[in-house]
Amino acid sequence: MRSTTTQTESTPLKTLYIVRHGQTELNKLGIVQGRGMNTDLNEDGLKQADAFFKAYQNTHFDKIYISKLKRTQQSIQQFIDLGIPYEKLEGLDELAWGVLEGQPSTTENKAAFLKLIRNWLAGKLDSKFEGGESPNEVKSRQLVALETIMSHTEEKTVLICMHGRALRLLLCLLLNEPLTNMENFPHQNLVLYKVTWDGKKFEIIDFNDAKHLK
Repeated sequence: MRSTTTQTESTPLKTLYIVRHGQTELNKLGIVQGRGMNTDLNEDGLKQADAFFKAYQNTHFDKIYISKLKRTQQSIQQFIDLGIPYEKLEGLDELAWGVLEGQPSTTENKAAFLKLIRNWLAGKLDSKFEGGESPNEVKSRQLVALETIMSHTEEKTVLICMHGRALRLLLCLLLNEPLTNMENFPHQNLVLYKVTWDGKKFEIIDFNDAKHLK
């Protein structure tokens, strides 16, 4: 169940602030970057990171979890600079797009990308590009990452910075929805999904929240 209201009935056992990384130049150009492209934030991405920090710098994060790709760390570096402990988890890495990564945004490449997405939405969740990953493979490593994050019961409020397609898949996983529902979770660079855990289920409290970027 998704909700945009603040949970008041009880204090959640854990709250996850899940954000996508800030903009990179490949994002701006519409080029697929994936797990194999360890790109930096561009100027706009750094401004987005600064805007997010200014909006949430007073939130008491017990821990930060990021992917092993530097664009996630660059996106929340100001929180790390406050002394908040952080950990890199490969389970938070972006889906690997294989041979499509870093390639020009041509008509043929766009068509191949859209065809693969359609296959996924049709339930063909083992489909992938050569050298890439399928949604089911990403799910497997996300389960490992999630086990790590949730095992630390002392961490009540955590910040997670990850990637667009991986974020869609993780939200399906958290809400116990099929991965074929991945397109139900829109996102942009440094958008926020705030998710609570009450011991039985996850619930989205802030859905595709971008007010800090305005």
